[in-house]
Amino acid sequence: MEILNNPWPSPTLPALDHAVPPLELRSTSGSFEILNGTDQRMYICGITPYDATHLGHAATYLTFDLINRYTRLSGGSMHFVENITDIDEPLLERAARDGTDWQSLAQKETDLYASDMEALRILAPDWFVPATQVMDLVDSAINAMKENGYVYSLGEDLYFRTKDFLQELPYSEEECLAIFGERGGDPERLGKEHPLDPVLWIANKEGEPGWNSSHGYGRPGWHIECAVISLRYLLGVNFLSGDATRATLIDIQGGGSDLIFPHHYMSAIQVKAITGQQFARGYVHTGLIGLDGEKMSKSKGNLVFVSALLKAGVDPVVIRFALLRDHYASDRMWSQELLVSAQADVARIRSALSRNEVAPTYEVVSEIITALSDNLDTPRAMAALFNWVSATESGQGGGSAGELARALDSALGLAF
Repeated sequence: MEILNNPWPSPTLPALDHAVPPLELRSTSGSFEILNGTDQRMYICGITPYDATHLGHAATYLTFDLINRYTRLSGGSMHFVENITDIDEPLLERAARDGTDWQSLAQKETDLYASDMEALRILAPDWFVPATQVMDLVDSAINAMKENGYVYSLGEDLYFRTKDFLQELPYSEEECLAIFGERGGDPERLGKEHPLDPVLWIANKEGEPGWNSSHGYGRPGWHIECAVISLRYLLGVNFLSGDATRATLIDIQGGGSDLIFPHHYMSAIQVKAITGQQFARGYVHTGLIGLDGEKMSKSKGNLVFVSALLKAGVDPVVIRFALLRDHYASDRMWSQELLVSAQADVARIRSALSRNEVAPTYEVVSEIITALSDNLDTPRAMAALFNWVSATESGQGGGSAGELARALDSALGLAF
């Protein structure tokens, strides 16, 4: 797999003739503002391409697409990087189960992911970076952490010392230990200095891929890849030195709420161990998507894939609309009833926009923008939109359907 610049075609954002207030985000780390006209750096954790894009992925990437769009509409710039975890246990296990080459599987699912993102009108990242293409960066970063006293050996593996950062845990140590074991960690491995220490470099195991490094032949742990990709592609070639001109190295680190711990915590403390600086100004996490009252997960076999919905003829605008109806930070459910309802709502909006006479639109566009500026309050934005639909259906005039359609496209990515 290759490092890609703008990996899929991004839609054009129509200009808005409206005031755009600063964007306030209430993140996991507290509230923060994105001021108009500012230069932002955002890193989003990408997929592990052992399977197709499911609705949880779609909801997550749609959220950060809204942030990207809003920043650009407010006159700012967004430097946006996303990784691909194209070497990890789930990918190797799936390839072994299916009797296929792990690289071919990763490429196939990544291509499908890009196709899904394009269909959902997600703005492409500036850089889309596979973990397998940054082994030299991982090597350099581990050596930097080793010089700073944060690395120790256990057998032929290398581990990161967390002891200086335990006061920064997002949950109690007991809770973190339980989560760590469930999400790729090895808290019970004998010989570790602390049960929460994550692996940095895994010595090669027979039958698995590996890479040469100054630490031996093997592959990186999960968290270090995001640390180095984010720094290198958002800070530049001298990423190990950090950026003393900034209070934090980047502005936004994002992903699903299941990444709060261990992944985002571990990535952030490893960045701090490398550079001595705080990683992100804000950590934005999306809620999880369930199906018919149950958690959606690989183990339950109840994942709903974007590609399957598209293949069944579902309009991608309907999928995007359905995921925008609830707030990004809330856990929520997907169901056939939700899909049918979203299809009816989209048809109703299209019908209203197609009328020769429509209700006033300048005010509703302002209401939508104001709602989005308040922590991406899409439910409030949708309420304003449907108030306009009802007013149009009742015969009110004086508006411009084109004005509203352009705003919905620019701010919400809904091209009616």
